[in-house]
Amino acid sequence: MGGWRTLSLQTRQLLAASLALVAFLGLTGYALDRAFMETAQNALRERLSDLAIGYLQESELDRVRSFIPPDPPLDSRFMSPGSGLYASVRGEGMRWDSASSLGRSLPPVEFLEPGAMRFEGPLGIIDARGTENSVYAYSMGVVWVSANDFHLTLSVYEDAAQIQDQVSVFRRALWGYLGLAALLLVLLQILVLRWSLLPLRNVERELSRVRHGHSQRLSGRHPRELESITESINSLIESERSHLERSRNTLSDLAHSLKTPLAVMRSRLDADPSHQELRADVAAQVQRMNEIVSYQLSRAARSGHALYSAPIEIEPRAEEIVAGLEKVYAGKGVLCEFEMDASARFHGELGDLQELLGNLLENAFKWANRRVLLSVQVEPALPNRRPGVIFTVDDDGPGIPADQVDRMLQRGVRGDERVQGHGIGLSIVQDIVAAYRGELTVEKAPELGGGRFRVRFPPAF
Repeated sequence: MGGWRTLSLQTRQLLAASLALVAFLGLTGYALDRAFMETAQNALRERLSDLAIGYLQESELDRVRSFIPPDPPLDSRFMSPGSGLYASVRGEGMRWDSASSLGRSLPPVEFLEPGAMRFEGPLGIIDARGTENSVYAYSMGVVWVSANDFHLTLSVYEDAAQIQDQVSVFRRALWGYLGLAALLLVLLQILVLRWSLLPLRNVERELSRVRHGHSQRLSGRHPRELESITESINSLIESERSHLERSRNTLSDLAHSLKTPLAVMRSRLDADPSHQELRADVAAQVQRMNEIVSYQLSRAARSGHALYSAPIEIEPRAEEIVAGLEKVYAGKGVLCEFEMDASARFHGELGDLQELLGNLLENAFKWANRRVLLSVQVEPALPNRRPGVIFTVDDDGPGIPADQVDRMLQRGVRGDERVQGHGIGLSIVQDIVAAYRGELTVEKAPELGGGRFRVRFPPAF
């Protein structure tokens, strides 16, 4: 069983198609063989029937009910012993056999009612040398009116060798041609299989190039049936590469960020300041390093996501986040309204959904005067794809000028230095959106008049 499981797709297809081809050609050959056999037997029956009728028309019975055959005979073989064509007449108290049956024991034929006819064979006979042969027999029952309605049964026999020779010639030709056809079809099958499996071999070659570092991803030139597979493989490749790159960047950023606080601490130690001043400076730098490490670790935790996660219901998560924010900003009296499609689902990790909604909603609560609006819509799915989802967060705050949007989305930039924060919330949103190949747009809210942050995750495999 292990050997069968490791067979290549081409070998499997070739074996299956070859077995089907052999079965089809075998059944076809058997059907043609039976058809030819029946045709040959029917032709023999018609020929023996004509001979039997001709015999009766040309024969006579004398006064003592002796059978007088046609003269000359209908076929010269009736006069030659062992010719392969025989005739026999049976009646009550009488029997006649043609000269050709000399030295042969013809098979017995039962008496038939007048008008009855029977075709039989092959029947066994034994010649004078004791050799067994076979014949076909055509018999018919008649009433000889001129002999006081004397009942006779006339039988005409012919050696089966003639049909057997015809059948042998036909079978040799039939199976020879079928064998040649099978060979040609197998060769054609191999060519068709190689052509049809060529896209899979191309995918294998491209994967090999990716493994050896000669290519960054699979090409997009593949049949429709392989598109979802190649897209998924490319997604895995890009996710792994992105994860590795982000991990490296996180470590690099962490090292670079810690270098300055450490340098400050070293310079303060070299300057030999007072104990109180050193304590304050070290405390400040340690706090700064703690914030840097916390942020970089959080960023590293978000550097990848599962490509195929179970869909997460959005509404309950949004309600939890909003409930907490309304308590934090209770002094401002900000309330959040929902316009949400109940069927909306997020195909990703729960932490990413919480970070996304949390940062967008916190930003809206921070700048809103009284109202925040969260809208979630479902984008219809294409065939063989999961549906997309669109998040929209509006507020009635001052909004963001169009010429300031790019600056506001930069890491560490805050809209107002007087407002508490680190300026990295929207950057985190951008990282999550980029990880899921989504789109983030910032514009003016048409109804509330403040800012609108719109995140779109398109349908995906």
